[in-house]
Amino acid sequence: MFYALIIITFFLALLVSFMVMRIFSGSINAILARIINDPIHTAWAKYTKFAGMVVGTSSGIRIYDMEKYISPITYTNEKAPIILKLTQERWFLEVYRTIIETLQGLAWMMLVFFMVALIAYVIVRWSEIKYKNS
Repeated sequence: MFYALIIITFFLALLVSFMVMRIFSGSINAILARIINDPIHTAWAKYTKFAGMVVGTSSGIRIYDMEKYISPITYTNEKAPIILKLTQERWFLEVYRTIIETLQGLAWMMLVFFMVALIAYVIVRWSEIKYKNS
């Protein structure tokens, strides 16, 4: 049951990451084409999408949180350690957490990407205006 949870959350995080990167693909391509006026912008766009897949997948799978299903939890006032059971409610919660954590990781990555892209755009635009005036 534990192995099924790991595999399902992995593929779910991968699927969510793929869908988000697909949604933002056009924006990433357009921004990098504008900032990097060279055919190499396609390679940077591919790398950015790959990084999004890695960030989203690794954010969605929380291995340390999953350890509670295989490692005994010991409380001070209890004699026997407890291993949590994977009930239907816990499955639902883990699937929900996977989706939310994947989206959260991708949101942070895209925020950083778009902030850096905005700064680069301002610099490129400023240099174009300066070059045009001189």
